Amino acid sequence: MENRVIDSRLSREGDVTRRRRACDRCERRFTTYERVEEIMPLVVKKDGRREAYDRMKVVAGLTKACQKRPVSITTIEEVADRIEQFLQTRGEKEISGAVIGEEVMRQLYDLDKVAYVRFASVYRSFQDLDAFMHELKELVDGRGNRKPQPTRRRSDSPT
Repeated sequence: MENRVIDSRLSREGDVTRRRRACDRCERRFTTYERVEEIMPLVVKKDGRREAYDRMKVVAGLTKACQKRPVSITTIEEVADRIEQFLQTRGEKEISGAVIGEEVMRQLYDLDKVAYVRFASVYRSFQDLDAFMHELKELVDGRGNRKPQPTRRRSDSPT
């Protein structure tokens, strides 16, 4: 509890402050990291349940989709950051899990097409090979240079 700050530095992104400190009693030095705590919206699941937003679930989904692809964990963390920024800028207290899933898909589309198809195949729950092939065909033929458009659901429609 009795310490003083020797040095403070901001991270490159400016979202974390690194402070070098020294204990006034024993003179031992240590480092602390301070991050602004953002309040994330509650996630409304398909069955109507509400749960706290969990960044680790997004990172796990991205990691699984990017498995054995040339995508670093640093890049995955940056994508998770962009998804969180997207959620925060919406300014909503609750957000549909579908909105998060669609944003993950948009981010993966720009990052790695194979990871995008992997995630889409699980997220969209393709029931058969035809549905999966249709998505691939759209990716190759129709969407070549376009980002995927979100699918409208009742909970996403503007009021």
